[in-house]
Amino acid sequence: MSDHNIQLPTTEAYVGLQLLNGGSMTAEYHKLHAGESAKEFRMYNWSFLIRHERTNRWVLWDLGMSSNPDDFPPVIANGPIRGAAVRDPQEPIQAQIARRSGVTADQVDTILLSHAHFDHCRPVGKTFRHATVLFGPGTGAYCAPGHLADPSSIWDGRYFDPEHATERWKTLEGPWVKFGAFDRAMDFFGDASFWVIEAPGHMPGNLCACARLQTGEWVLLGSDCCHSRAILDGRKEFGSFQMPDGSTFCLHTDVDAALDTLARIRILEKELGVHVALAHDATWMQNESDPVLLSLLDEQFREDIRTSLREEKPF
Repeated sequence: MSDHNIQLPTTEAYVGLQLLNGGSMTAEYHKLHAGESAKEFRMYNWSFLIRHERTNRWVLWDLGMSSNPDDFPPVIANGPIRGAAVRDPQEPIQAQIARRSGVTADQVDTILLSHAHFDHCRPVGKTFRHATVLFGPGTGAYCAPGHLADPSSIWDGRYFDPEHATERWKTLEGPWVKFGAFDRAMDFFGDASFWVIEAPGHMPGNLCACARLQTGEWVLLGSDCCHSRAILDGRKEFGSFQMPDGSTFCLHTDVDAALDTLARIRILEKELGVHVALAHDATWMQNESDPVLLSLLDEQFREDIRTSLREEKPF
């Protein structure tokens, strides 16, 4: 797929970007990686705050985790929230935003959700009262009507029920143009500083995004295009595992599309110098190997994550 004509946009515009602690849960290696054991580990989750410098708009990318069962359909509240020992961040997302940026949750006008899984998505109307939530194309059609109409559904009817939804949300409508190795991306602020990218494979409507920093460096918010650096590097393959009903399950609904998305991300990273921050990857924090990504953390975060990674505990 490599194409030496692939380039990133030329622009002087940039956004402010901060990585936020989105909590954690337990996971098992065999569900991520083919051929590994069912050893349990603590998997962290990252959200991002984007500030568009020219317009002073504040946008949140993903919401991280919540241990509050009221935030989810019953199937999720009584299943993964308990079984995966979900832990909120010690400092709530809105408090992190206020401490690090001096803005309130009411000043966040948009929440971009990379996809609709419970560790990224939940109702926000009571917390981010003035924000509109945006999903990728195809999300609504895949998730509707949700748990209000179908109590067995994992999808939240407060978003996706066509008659009883309570959350304010829209589907991103583009226009969609090429960005680097990707065919469909949206110039979100209209100045080439922040791009929302269709990233098929994980589930319908899955997104990633790419932000240009003031330094001129680019950072890809890789969401759940894969769940580990080992997969992105090609050292591990997607895992599949047996469900209680005997069926086989993979974390990605379309494996071929997910592999194609990863190939495109690798081009951005290896040929265009983009720095990749996956939603659940902490290896670069542990190794302190990427100064650009480390610049997205404040000192309190860096100290907390050092301790947490060493002891594998929530923070």
